Amino acid sequence: MSELFIDFHCHPSMKPYGKSFEAEVTGSNDSNRRRKNSIWFYDSPNLLEKAIQLFTGIAKFTESDCTTLAYGNVRLVCASLYPIEKGFFRNKLGSGIISELVDSFITSVGETRVDYIQNITNYFEDVQNEYNFCRQLDGVEVKTDAGRYKYKLISSFQDIENYLATNPGDEKIIFILMTIEGLHVLNNNINAAPDANSFLDNLRTIKQWPHAPFFVTFAHHFFNELCGHARSLTGIVGNNTDQGFGLGTGFTMLGKAVLKETLSDQNGRRIYIDIKHMSAQSRKEYFNILATDYATEKIPVIISHGAANGLRSMDEPVADGKDTAYKLLAEDINFYDNEILMVASTKGIMGLQLDERRVASEITLKNTRHSIFMNKIRHYRSELLWNQVQHIAELLDRNDLFAWDCMAIGSDFDGVINPLNGFLTEETMPHLQEYLERHANNYMESRGKLVLRSYNQVSPSEIVNRIFSMNGWQFIKNWFR
Repeated sequence: MSELFIDFHCHPSMKPYGKSFEAEVTGSNDSNRRRKNSIWFYDSPNLLEKAIQLFTGIAKFTESDCTTLAYGNVRLVCASLYPIEKGFFRNKLGSGIISELVDSFITSVGETRVDYIQNITNYFEDVQNEYNFCRQLDGVEVKTDAGRYKYKLISSFQDIENYLATNPGDEKIIFILMTIEGLHVLNNNINAAPDANSFLDNLRTIKQWPHAPFFVTFAHHFFNELCGHARSLTGIVGNNTDQGFGLGTGFTMLGKAVLKETLSDQNGRRIYIDIKHMSAQSRKEYFNILATDYATEKIPVIISHGAANGLRSMDEPVADGKDTAYKLLAEDINFYDNEILMVASTKGIMGLQLDERRVASEITLKNTRHSIFMNKIRHYRSELLWNQVQHIAELLDRNDLFAWDCMAIGSDFDGVINPLNGFLTEETMPHLQEYLERHANNYMESRGKLVLRSYNQVSPSEIVNRIFSMNGWQFIKNWFR
Protein backbone atom coordinates (compact mmCIF):
# COMPACT_ATOMS: atom_id res chain seq x y z
CA MET A 1 0.00 0.00 0.00
CA SER A 2 1.08 3.61 -0.50
CA GLU A 3 1.61 5.84 2.51
CA LEU A 4 -1.11 5.22 5.05
CA PHE A 5 -1.99 6.59 8.45
CA ILE A 6 -2.62 4.55 11.58
CA ASP A 7 -4.78 5.54 14.55
CA PHE A 8 -4.35 3.55 17.76
CA HIS A 9 -7.55 4.76 19.38
CA CYS A 10 -10.79 6.02 17.87
CA HIS A 11 -14.51 5.26 18.07
CA PRO A 12 -15.95 4.87 14.55
CA SER A 13 -18.92 2.87 15.82
CA MET A 14 -19.99 4.84 18.90
CA LYS A 15 -22.21 7.43 17.20
CA PRO A 16 -23.77 5.19 14.51
CA TYR A 17 -24.35 2.38 17.00
CA GLY A 18 -26.05 4.92 19.26
CA LYS A 19 -28.19 6.13 16.37
CA SER A 20 -29.16 2.53 15.57
CA PHE A 21 -31.36 2.60 18.68
CA GLU A 22 -33.63 4.91 16.66
CA ALA A 23 -33.61 2.64 13.60
CA GLU A 24 -36.29 0.12 12.68
CA VAL A 25 -33.97 -2.65 13.85
CA THR A 26 -31.92 -1.73 16.92
CA GLY A 27 -28.25 -2.44 16.39
CA SER A 28 -28.43 -2.46 12.59
CA ASN A 29 -25.41 -1.10 10.70
CA ASP A 30 -26.89 0.31 7.49
CA SER A 31 -24.93 -0.14 4.26
CA ASN A 32 -26.51 3.11 3.03
CA ARG A 33 -23.88 5.65 4.05
CA ARG A 34 -26.48 8.41 4.16
CA ARG A 35 -28.19 6.78 7.14
CA LYS A 36 -27.04 7.93 10.57
CA ASN A 37 -26.91 4.35 11.80
CA SER A 38 -24.24 3.53 9.22
CA ILE A 39 -20.60 3.35 10.27
CA TRP A 40 -19.96 5.05 6.91
CA PHE A 41 -22.25 8.04 7.68
CA TYR A 42 -20.28 11.21 6.90
CA ASP A 43 -21.10 14.53 8.52
CA SER A 44 -18.27 16.98 8.03
CA PRO A 45 -18.27 20.07 10.28
CA ASN A 46 -20.07 23.12 8.94
CA LEU A 47 -19.34 26.69 10.09
CA LEU A 48 -21.89 26.57 12.91
CA GLU A 49 -20.61 23.24 14.17
CA LYS A 50 -17.03 24.51 14.01
CA ALA A 51 -18.08 27.52 16.09
CA ILE A 52 -19.86 25.30 18.63
CA GLN A 53 -16.77 23.12 18.88
CA LEU A 54 -14.47 26.12 19.25
CA PHE A 55 -16.43 27.73 22.09
CA THR A 56 -17.82 24.68 23.91
CA GLY A 57 -15.47 21.84 23.02
CA ILE A 58 -18.46 19.80 21.79
CA ALA A 59 -18.16 18.08 18.41
CA LYS A 60 -21.56 17.65 16.74
CA PHE A 61 -20.04 16.28 13.54
CA THR A 62 -18.59 12.84 12.86
CA GLU A 63 -14.83 12.52 13.32
CA SER A 64 -13.87 8.90 12.64
CA ASP A 65 -16.61 7.32 10.54
CA CYS A 66 -15.27 5.07 7.83
CA THR A 67 -15.88 7.60 5.07
CA THR A 68 -13.83 10.17 6.96
CA LEU A 69 -11.14 7.54 7.50
CA ALA A 70 -11.09 6.90 3.76
CA TYR A 71 -10.84 10.59 2.90
CA GLY A 72 -7.98 11.02 5.39
CA ASN A 73 -6.09 7.97 4.10
CA VAL A 74 -6.30 6.41 7.55
CA ARG A 75 -6.08 2.76 6.61
CA LEU A 76 -5.47 0.98 9.90
CA VAL A 77 -7.31 1.77 13.13
CA CYS A 78 -7.78 0.32 16.57
CA ALA A 79 -11.53 0.77 16.87
CA SER A 80 -12.58 0.99 20.49
CA LEU A 81 -15.86 -0.54 21.61
CA TYR A 82 -17.31 1.47 24.46
CA PRO A 83 -20.62 0.86 26.23
CA ILE A 84 -21.21 4.32 27.66
CA GLU A 85 -21.09 4.22 31.45
CA LYS A 86 -24.25 4.92 33.38
CA GLY A 87 -22.35 7.39 35.55
CA PHE A 88 -22.51 9.92 32.71
CA PHE A 89 -26.26 10.12 33.07
CA ARG A 90 -26.41 10.15 36.85
CA ASN A 91 -25.55 13.79 36.86
CA LYS A 92 -26.62 17.08 38.41
CA LEU A 93 -29.06 17.68 35.59
CA GLY A 94 -31.14 14.71 36.72
CA SER A 95 -32.47 11.92 34.55
CA GLY A 96 -35.39 13.57 32.78
CA ILE A 97 -35.82 14.98 29.30
CA ILE A 98 -33.56 18.00 29.92
CA SER A 99 -30.72 15.70 30.93
CA GLU A 100 -31.36 13.50 27.91
CA LEU A 101 -31.24 16.42 25.50
CA VAL A 102 -28.03 17.84 26.98
CA ASP A 103 -26.29 14.47 27.12
CA SER A 104 -27.44 13.65 23.61
CA PHE A 105 -26.09 16.99 22.44
CA ILE A 106 -22.73 16.26 24.05
CA THR A 107 -22.31 12.70 22.81
CA SER A 108 -24.42 12.84 19.61
CA VAL A 109 -25.63 9.31 20.15
CA GLY A 110 -29.32 10.15 20.28
CA GLU A 111 -31.99 10.37 22.95
CA THR A 112 -33.04 6.72 22.59
CA ARG A 113 -29.48 5.58 23.24
CA VAL A 114 -29.24 7.94 26.23
CA ASP A 115 -32.47 6.49 27.62
CA TYR A 116 -31.08 2.99 27.17
CA ILE A 117 -27.91 3.86 29.08
CA GLN A 118 -29.88 5.53 31.86
CA ASN A 119 -31.65 2.22 32.42
CA ILE A 120 -28.84 -0.20 31.57
CA THR A 121 -28.07 -3.12 33.86
CA ASN A 122 -25.94 -5.29 31.54
CA TYR A 123 -22.79 -3.78 30.05
CA PHE A 124 -21.65 -7.13 28.69
CA GLU A 125 -24.70 -7.46 26.48
CA ASP A 126 -24.09 -3.94 25.20
CA VAL A 127 -20.46 -4.53 24.23
CA GLN A 128 -21.41 -7.72 22.39
CA ASN A 129 -24.09 -5.83 20.48
CA GLU A 130 -21.65 -3.07 19.48
CA TYR A 131 -19.15 -5.70 18.32
CA ASN A 132 -21.88 -7.37 16.24
CA PHE A 133 -22.78 -3.94 14.84
CA CYS A 134 -19.23 -3.67 13.48
CA ARG A 135 -19.27 -7.19 12.08
CA GLN A 136 -22.35 -6.58 9.93
CA LEU A 137 -20.54 -4.63 7.21
CA ASP A 138 -17.21 -6.45 7.45
CA GLY A 139 -15.96 -6.76 3.87
CA VAL A 140 -19.01 -5.02 2.36
CA GLU A 141 -18.22 -2.47 -0.36
CA VAL A 142 -19.80 0.94 0.16
CA LYS A 143 -19.90 3.72 -2.41
CA THR A 144 -18.37 7.03 -1.33
CA ASP A 145 -17.50 10.17 -3.28
CA ALA A 146 -13.92 8.89 -3.38
CA GLY A 147 -14.88 5.48 -4.77
CA ARG A 148 -16.00 2.13 -3.43
CA TYR A 149 -14.40 1.27 -0.11
CA LYS A 150 -14.72 -1.49 2.44
CA TYR A 151 -13.35 -2.25 5.84
CA LYS A 152 -12.03 -5.57 7.06
CA LEU A 153 -11.98 -6.70 10.68
CA ILE A 154 -8.72 -8.47 11.36
CA SER A 155 -7.74 -11.09 13.91
CA SER A 156 -3.97 -10.82 13.53
CA PHE A 157 -1.33 -9.03 11.52
CA GLN A 158 -1.26 -12.12 9.32
CA ASP A 159 -4.76 -11.19 8.11
CA ILE A 160 -3.36 -7.91 6.77
CA GLU A 161 -0.44 -9.62 5.06
CA ASN A 162 -2.71 -12.26 3.52
CA TYR A 163 -5.15 -9.66 2.21
CA LEU A 164 -2.42 -7.51 0.68
CA ALA A 165 -0.79 -10.59 -0.88
CA THR A 166 -4.04 -11.63 -2.58
CA ASN A 167 -5.20 -8.08 -3.36
CA PRO A 168 -2.05 -6.23 -4.45
CA GLY A 169 -2.59 -2.57 -5.12
CA ASP A 170 -5.93 -2.36 -3.30
CA GLU A 171 -5.91 1.18 -1.90
CA LYS A 172 -9.58 1.23 -0.91
CA ILE A 173 -9.48 -0.94 2.19
CA ILE A 174 -9.53 0.01 5.87
CA PHE A 175 -8.20 -2.53 8.35
CA ILE A 176 -9.90 -2.51 11.75
CA LEU A 177 -8.50 -4.06 14.92
CA MET A 178 -11.03 -4.36 17.71
CA THR A 179 -10.21 -2.98 21.15
CA ILE A 180 -12.33 -2.23 24.21
CA GLU A 181 -12.28 0.88 26.37
CA GLY A 182 -13.15 0.03 29.96
CA LEU A 183 -13.57 -3.41 31.50
CA HIS A 184 -16.82 -2.37 33.10
CA VAL A 185 -18.00 -4.28 30.01
CA LEU A 186 -17.52 -7.52 31.97
CA ASN A 187 -20.32 -6.60 34.36
CA ASN A 188 -23.64 -8.16 33.35
CA ASN A 189 -25.55 -7.04 36.44
CA ILE A 190 -24.51 -3.62 37.65
CA ASN A 191 -27.24 -3.57 40.32
CA ALA A 192 -25.73 -6.55 42.16
CA ALA A 193 -22.45 -7.08 43.99
CA PRO A 194 -19.71 -8.00 41.50
CA ASP A 195 -19.57 -11.72 40.83
CA ALA A 196 -16.06 -12.97 40.04
CA ASN A 197 -17.26 -15.99 38.10
CA SER A 198 -19.45 -13.98 35.76
CA PHE A 199 -16.72 -11.35 35.17
CA LEU A 200 -14.22 -14.07 34.28
CA ASP A 201 -16.70 -16.06 32.17
CA ASN A 202 -17.55 -12.92 30.19
CA LEU A 203 -13.86 -12.21 29.67
CA ARG A 204 -13.34 -15.75 28.36
CA THR A 205 -16.23 -15.23 25.95
CA ILE A 206 -14.61 -12.05 24.61
CA LYS A 207 -11.31 -13.87 24.16
CA GLN A 208 -13.12 -16.35 21.91
CA TRP A 209 -14.64 -13.72 19.62
CA PRO A 210 -13.60 -14.21 15.97
CA HIS A 211 -11.91 -10.80 16.26
CA ALA A 212 -10.79 -10.81 19.88
CA PRO A 213 -9.51 -7.42 21.07
CA PHE A 214 -5.84 -6.61 20.52
CA PHE A 215 -5.81 -4.72 23.82
CA VAL A 216 -8.27 -3.42 26.40
CA THR A 217 -8.26 -0.15 28.29
CA PHE A 218 -8.58 -1.62 31.77
CA ALA A 219 -10.24 1.41 33.43
CA HIS A 220 -12.35 4.27 32.15
CA HIS A 221 -14.28 7.20 33.60
CA PHE A 222 -15.93 5.55 36.60
CA PHE A 223 -15.05 2.85 39.12
CA ASN A 224 -15.47 -0.57 37.51
CA GLU A 225 -14.86 -2.85 40.55
CA LEU A 226 -11.43 -3.74 39.12
CA CYS A 227 -9.10 -0.80 39.70
CA GLY A 228 -9.08 2.91 40.40
CA HIS A 229 -9.37 5.48 37.64
CA ALA A 230 -7.88 8.92 37.02
CA ARG A 231 -9.94 12.09 36.89
CA SER A 232 -10.78 12.56 33.23
CA LEU A 233 -13.86 14.74 32.79
CA THR A 234 -13.80 18.49 32.38
CA GLY A 235 -16.06 21.29 31.18
CA ILE A 236 -19.82 20.78 31.01
CA VAL A 237 -19.54 17.05 31.63
CA GLY A 238 -17.00 17.32 34.43
CA ASN A 239 -18.93 20.03 36.24
CA ASN A 240 -22.07 17.94 36.32
CA THR A 241 -20.67 14.43 36.81
CA ASP A 242 -19.21 12.77 39.91
CA GLN A 243 -16.14 10.59 39.33
CA GLY A 244 -15.24 10.49 43.02
CA PHE A 245 -16.01 6.89 43.97
CA GLY A 246 -12.86 4.80 43.51
CA LEU A 247 -10.90 7.75 42.13
CA GLY A 248 -7.14 7.30 42.56
CA THR A 249 -7.35 3.86 44.20
CA GLY A 250 -5.44 0.71 43.18
CA PHE A 251 -6.38 -2.79 42.09
CA THR A 252 -9.07 -4.83 43.80
CA MET A 253 -8.73 -8.58 44.28
CA LEU A 254 -11.23 -9.07 41.48
CA GLY A 255 -9.21 -6.71 39.32
CA LYS A 256 -6.05 -8.75 39.83
CA ALA A 257 -7.91 -11.94 38.88
CA VAL A 258 -9.27 -10.29 35.72
CA LEU A 259 -5.82 -8.93 34.89
CA LYS A 260 -4.30 -12.41 35.17
CA GLU A 261 -6.99 -13.92 32.94
CA THR A 262 -6.63 -11.12 30.38
CA LEU A 263 -2.88 -11.62 30.09
CA SER A 264 -3.13 -15.41 30.06
CA ASP A 265 -2.23 -17.15 26.83
CA GLN A 266 -3.82 -20.41 27.98
CA ASN A 267 -7.42 -19.39 27.25
CA GLY A 268 -7.07 -17.87 23.83
CA ARG A 269 -4.61 -15.26 22.64
CA ARG A 270 -3.29 -12.86 25.27
CA ILE A 271 -5.08 -9.53 25.32
CA TYR A 272 -2.71 -6.69 26.18
CA ILE A 273 -3.44 -3.96 28.71
CA ASP A 274 -3.83 -0.32 27.80
CA ILE A 275 -2.97 1.75 30.90
CA LYS A 276 -4.86 4.88 29.84
CA HIS A 277 -7.48 5.97 32.41
CA MET A 278 -5.97 3.85 35.19
CA SER A 279 -5.22 5.85 38.31
CA ALA A 280 -1.53 6.55 38.88
CA GLN A 281 -1.69 4.12 41.82
CA SER A 282 -3.17 1.39 39.63
CA ARG A 283 -0.51 1.97 36.99
CA LYS A 284 2.19 1.73 39.65
CA GLU A 285 0.74 -1.57 40.88
CA TYR A 286 0.47 -2.87 37.31
CA PHE A 287 4.15 -2.19 36.64
CA ASN A 288 5.01 -4.05 39.84
CA ILE A 289 2.90 -7.02 38.71
CA LEU A 290 4.73 -7.07 35.38
CA ALA A 291 8.08 -6.93 37.16
CA THR A 292 7.25 -9.82 39.49
CA ASP A 293 4.64 -12.17 38.01
CA TYR A 294 5.71 -11.65 34.39
CA ALA A 295 9.44 -10.97 34.82
CA THR A 296 10.43 -13.61 32.27
CA GLU A 297 7.80 -12.66 29.69
CA LYS A 298 7.69 -9.93 27.08
CA ILE A 299 4.64 -7.73 27.58
CA PRO A 300 4.54 -4.27 25.98
CA VAL A 301 3.23 -1.29 27.93
CA ILE A 302 0.50 0.36 25.85
CA ILE A 303 -0.91 3.86 26.08
CA SER A 304 -3.49 3.93 23.30
CA HIS A 305 -4.32 7.63 23.61
CA GLY A 306 -2.35 9.73 26.02
CA ALA A 307 -0.06 12.64 26.73
CA ALA A 308 3.01 13.33 28.84
CA ASN A 309 2.52 15.37 32.01
CA GLY A 310 6.16 16.49 32.23
CA LEU A 311 6.79 15.11 35.72
CA ARG A 312 9.39 12.53 36.76
CA SER A 313 7.11 10.04 38.55
CA MET A 314 4.13 9.65 40.83
CA ASP A 315 6.48 9.52 43.83
CA GLU A 316 8.67 12.39 42.61
CA PRO A 317 6.41 14.87 40.81
CA VAL A 318 9.15 17.23 39.67
CA ALA A 319 10.06 18.38 36.18
CA ASP A 320 13.36 17.21 34.69
CA GLY A 321 12.75 18.40 31.14
CA LYS A 322 12.44 22.03 32.16
CA ASP A 323 12.42 23.35 28.60
CA THR A 324 9.32 21.32 27.72
CA ALA A 325 7.55 20.20 30.90
CA TYR A 326 5.98 23.57 31.73
CA LYS A 327 4.06 23.46 28.45
CA LEU A 328 2.30 20.20 29.38
CA LEU A 329 -0.72 19.42 31.55
CA ALA A 330 0.66 18.21 34.88
CA GLU A 331 -2.22 15.93 35.89
CA ASP A 332 -2.17 12.19 36.47
CA ILE A 333 -4.62 11.43 33.66
CA ASN A 334 -1.44 12.12 31.69
CA PHE A 335 1.75 10.09 32.03
CA TYR A 336 4.88 10.52 34.09
CA ASP A 337 8.34 10.32 32.56
CA ASN A 338 9.08 6.98 34.24
CA GLU A 339 5.94 5.51 32.67
CA ILE A 340 6.95 6.68 29.20
CA LEU A 341 10.33 5.04 29.77
CA MET A 342 8.43 1.83 30.58
CA VAL A 343 6.67 2.10 27.22
CA ALA A 344 9.98 2.47 25.42
CA SER A 345 11.88 -0.20 27.36
CA THR A 346 9.15 -2.83 26.78
CA LYS A 347 8.90 -2.06 23.04
CA GLY A 348 5.46 -0.66 23.70
CA ILE A 349 3.57 2.15 22.01
CA MET A 350 2.22 5.54 23.05
CA GLY A 351 -0.59 6.91 20.93
CA LEU A 352 -0.58 10.69 21.19
CA GLN A 353 -4.12 11.95 21.63
CA LEU A 354 -5.47 14.99 19.82
CA ASP A 355 -7.45 16.53 22.68
CA GLU A 356 -6.46 20.13 23.45
CA ARG A 357 -7.50 19.65 27.08
CA ARG A 358 -4.85 16.93 27.52
CA VAL A 359 -1.84 17.89 25.45
CA ALA A 360 -1.17 21.35 26.92
CA SER A 361 -1.23 23.24 30.20
CA GLU A 362 -3.78 25.99 30.74
CA ILE A 363 -1.13 28.67 30.44
CA THR A 364 0.15 27.15 27.19
CA LEU A 365 -3.36 27.12 25.74
CA LYS A 366 -3.92 30.69 26.93
CA ASN A 367 -0.71 31.84 25.26
CA THR A 368 -1.30 29.99 22.00
CA ARG A 369 -1.76 32.51 19.22
CA HIS A 370 -5.02 32.82 17.31
CA SER A 371 -5.77 33.64 13.71
CA ILE A 372 -8.61 33.73 11.21
CA PHE A 373 -6.38 32.05 8.60
CA MET A 374 -6.44 28.26 8.52
CA ASN A 375 -2.75 27.87 7.72
CA LYS A 376 -1.80 29.87 10.81
CA ILE A 377 -4.39 28.13 12.99
CA ARG A 378 -2.94 24.80 11.97
CA HIS A 379 0.61 25.97 12.60
CA TYR A 380 -0.17 27.24 16.12
CA ARG A 381 -2.30 24.28 17.16
CA SER A 382 -0.04 21.58 15.75
CA GLU A 383 2.72 23.03 17.92
CA LEU A 384 0.75 21.81 20.95
CA LEU A 385 1.24 18.27 19.71
CA TRP A 386 4.85 18.94 18.79
CA ASN A 387 5.54 19.99 22.41
CA GLN A 388 4.53 16.46 23.41
CA VAL A 389 6.76 14.88 20.76
CA GLN A 390 9.73 17.01 21.76
CA HIS A 391 9.34 16.26 25.47
CA ILE A 392 9.16 12.51 24.87
CA ALA A 393 12.05 12.50 22.40
CA GLU A 394 14.34 14.45 24.73
CA LEU A 395 13.32 12.26 27.68
CA LEU A 396 14.26 9.09 25.77
CA ASP A 397 17.46 10.66 24.51
CA ARG A 398 18.55 11.61 28.06
CA ASN A 399 18.08 7.96 29.00
CA ASP A 400 20.23 6.59 26.16
CA LEU A 401 17.26 5.34 24.15
CA PHE A 402 16.26 5.79 20.54
CA ALA A 403 13.91 8.77 20.62
CA TRP A 404 11.52 8.09 17.79
CA ASP A 405 10.22 4.49 17.76
CA CYS A 406 7.49 4.34 20.42
CA MET A 407 5.26 7.28 19.45
CA ALA A 408 2.14 6.99 17.30
CA ILE A 409 -1.22 8.73 16.94
CA GLY A 410 -4.15 7.74 19.18
CA SER A 411 -6.58 10.49 18.29
CA ASP A 412 -9.62 9.53 20.41
CA PHE A 413 -11.79 10.97 17.65
CA ASP A 414 -15.53 10.56 18.37
CA GLY A 415 -14.63 9.92 22.00
CA VAL A 416 -16.15 13.18 23.31
CA ILE A 417 -12.90 15.14 23.00
CA ASN A 418 -12.06 18.73 22.17
CA PRO A 419 -9.87 18.17 19.08
CA LEU A 420 -7.02 20.45 18.08
CA ASN A 421 -8.47 23.43 16.26
CA GLY A 422 -7.74 23.03 12.56
CA PHE A 423 -7.56 19.25 12.87
CA LEU A 424 -11.11 18.27 13.77
CA THR A 425 -11.48 14.85 12.12
CA GLU A 426 -9.54 11.93 10.67
CA GLU A 427 -9.85 13.63 7.28
CA THR A 428 -7.27 16.20 8.40
CA MET A 429 -4.61 13.61 9.30
CA PRO A 430 -2.48 14.41 6.21
CA HIS A 431 -2.54 18.09 7.18
CA LEU A 432 -1.53 17.30 10.75
CA GLN A 433 1.42 15.28 9.48
CA GLU A 434 2.43 18.15 7.18
CA TYR A 435 2.36 20.77 9.92
CA LEU A 436 4.05 18.53 12.47
CA GLU A 437 6.85 17.98 9.98
CA ARG A 438 7.36 21.75 9.82
CA HIS A 439 7.87 21.85 13.58
CA ALA A 440 10.17 18.83 13.37
CA ASN A 441 12.23 20.59 10.69
CA ASN A 442 12.53 23.77 12.78
CA TYR A 443 13.56 21.71 15.80
CA MET A 444 16.13 19.54 14.01
CA GLU A 445 17.69 22.63 12.45
CA SER A 446 18.10 24.30 15.84
CA ARG A 447 17.70 22.82 19.31
CA GLY A 448 17.69 19.22 18.13
CA LYS A 449 21.22 19.62 16.77
CA LEU A 450 22.41 20.69 20.20
CA VAL A 451 20.68 18.32 22.62
CA LEU A 452 20.10 15.03 20.81
CA ARG A 453 22.64 12.23 20.53
CA SER A 454 23.94 11.45 17.07
CA TYR A 455 21.74 8.35 16.62
CA ASN A 456 18.67 10.47 17.29
CA GLN A 457 19.62 12.97 14.59
CA VAL A 458 17.09 11.77 12.04
CA SER A 459 15.27 13.61 9.28
CA PRO A 460 11.99 15.45 9.93
CA SER A 461 10.27 13.23 7.37
CA GLU A 462 11.37 10.10 9.23
CA ILE A 463 10.10 11.53 12.51
CA VAL A 464 6.59 12.13 11.22
CA ASN A 465 6.47 8.96 9.13
CA ARG A 466 7.32 6.98 12.23
CA ILE A 467 4.65 8.72 14.33
CA PHE A 468 1.88 8.50 11.76
CA SER A 469 2.63 5.11 10.26
CA MET A 470 5.90 3.18 10.66
CA ASN A 471 5.94 2.75 14.44
CA GLY A 472 2.34 1.60 14.57
CA TRP A 473 2.79 -0.83 11.69
CA GLN A 474 5.86 -2.39 13.31
CA PHE A 475 4.19 -2.58 16.72
CA ILE A 476 1.15 -4.41 15.34
CA LYS A 477 3.38 -6.70 13.30
CA ASN A 478 5.40 -7.58 16.42
CA TRP A 479 2.56 -8.10 18.89
CA PHE A 480 -0.74 -8.82 17.13
CA ARG A 481 -0.05 -12.46 16.36
